Amino acid sequence: MPEYNGMVQPVRANEKDLAKIHINPVPDDKKPEVALKHLDDIRKKFRSFVMAMESCVKCGQCAENCHTYLGTKDPNNIPTNRAELIRKIYKRYFTLEGRWFGKLVGAEDINLDIIEQWYSYFYQCSQCRRCAYVCPFGIDTCEVTFIGRQILHWLGIVPKLHAGVGAAMENVGNHTNLPKPAVIDTLEFLAEDAADEFGVEFSFPVDKPDSDILYIPSSADYLLNPYTLIGAGLFFTYIGANWTIPSAVTEAGNFGLLFDQYFTQRHNVTRLLNAAHELGVKKIVWGECGHGWRAAKMYVPTLADRPVNIPITHIHDEIAELIKTNQLKLNPSKNSDPVTLHDPCNYVRACGLCDNMRVIMNAVVTDFREMTPNRQKNFCCGGGSAILFDDPEMYQRRILLSAKKAEQVRATGAKILCAPCSICKAQLYPMVEEHELGVEVKGLVDLVGRALVWK
Repeated sequence: MPEYNGMVQPVRANEKDLAKIHINPVPDDKKPEVALKHLDDIRKKFRSFVMAMESCVKCGQCAENCHTYLGTKDPNNIPTNRAELIRKIYKRYFTLEGRWFGKLVGAEDINLDIIEQWYSYFYQCSQCRRCAYVCPFGIDTCEVTFIGRQILHWLGIVPKLHAGVGAAMENVGNHTNLPKPAVIDTLEFLAEDAADEFGVEFSFPVDKPDSDILYIPSSADYLLNPYTLIGAGLFFTYIGANWTIPSAVTEAGNFGLLFDQYFTQRHNVTRLLNAAHELGVKKIVWGECGHGWRAAKMYVPTLADRPVNIPITHIHDEIAELIKTNQLKLNPSKNSDPVTLHDPCNYVRACGLCDNMRVIMNAVVTDFREMTPNRQKNFCCGGGSAILFDDPEMYQRRILLSAKKAEQVRATGAKILCAPCSICKAQLYPMVEEHELGVEVKGLVDLVGRALVWK
């Protein structure tokens, strides 16, 4: 497990890994200079970044609201202190007091040690934005860590996990490197399983021309969360939808949002729009992925290389609307165990997807138990922004980051933990085991598929 001066760090991509995402690493002796140039460009472009650099009064409100700090007790994981790792460089080079008085006003020269601190702590921030929600000035530390990760990417400092996912997405259109034949085989297998378990025969259409709906699932649903994909298939079959899954984009997530918004994220948007155009669809429906939905809803129109004339909606919104208009017949007794709902951060704080999840929950389960706090005030699962590192020390750090969420789940007494996001699921599976919670993790669409009443 790599460390730098005692700081735990994710395993980083090597030169071969970086080449696959079109990055030539900057030599160490040039890194401070190049980082400073990028920082200068960014502060001239984004006023929100300047506000974050100049407005914080260190009130400490963010500390008690950050699951990362509460789990690790590392002072550098207090959101304002994490932002300070960039702020002290900003002060030194871009403010008068920093240039004149240096360390007296908390300003420092940039160097390799500082850059290594960025790598350590910006990849412990799950970018959940809870600190922004409680900040009296509205400072969004998530945006600061986004910028820090972007600069690290330009320098050639990227976790091996993120680089590998970015390369896989460019290669085959999903994070798991599943080629089209494997996608089709998996979908056929899942359809057979669904027929055996639910008594409903259907198929997952792939690349079906002139479909009305383009459904974008998470690639994790092919391997780790099959009932989420089966639930979606059951839902679309139940409503008689003319739908398809595009083989070019079998992935709801967009890791570009998490480490490279300038090429990787934009490339994934272009790939999506090309698929929609080629198949002639009328609507794009997003699957269960928190950051993927944020990237789609908030960024597709601004990163697109053409006008976006196709509506993009989330499957939860589609299901909720049919429930509200009494177009779905559901039997909640098919989900009779007590269920609690984890609010994915990118749904609730970034996209306002709160009420419709509860419309669905109240229609498909008999015993829904809210966590405290919930909705926009929820705590992150601890794996947000793909802090899903498996190397031993970072894995233990992940478990520490999940401590607050485990406390919330345990307090509900639920038997099922509904996690309607693929990254949340990937984090919560080990959290449940390590914290000995004794609950089963399921997606929201899983519960819908099980509750449908067929004529």
